[in-house]
Amino acid sequence: MRLSKVAVFALIVGATSSVSVSLALAASDCPKLVGLADWGENSTADITVTSGGSCLFSIPMRGTVSSSEILQKPAHGKLKKLNPTTYEYKPKVRYKGSDTFVIKATGQSPKASGASVINVSATIN
Repeated sequence: MRLSKVAVFALIVGATSSVSVSLALAASDCPKLVGLADWGENSTADITVTSGGSCLFSIPMRGTVSSSEILQKPAHGKLKKLNPTTYEYKPKVRYKGSDTFVIKATGQSPKASGASVINVSATIN
């Protein structure tokens, strides 16, 4: 009887581990094209996301990001700040088309410092 309890425990632990791995793999980096600017200048990015999926959007500025915030939320999905440099974008289930959101980031590089506005256009397939 003890052996079966240990086996059940091992299965539960194994299932928990595989679930957390699956969740970690669910949100990968957003495929993107970026018009890089330096700090203090505005920037643009075009990303592609699968309908019902999600992806991670990292701030595409050179140097160090000290803070960031959402200036405009997406109309057809959710944008979640994970840390000052990374956001998770998740379009609405079954939505296909385009969406936009805007992030303001502050930081510095060896050449410049200041606040930059990043306009992101998302294509949802």
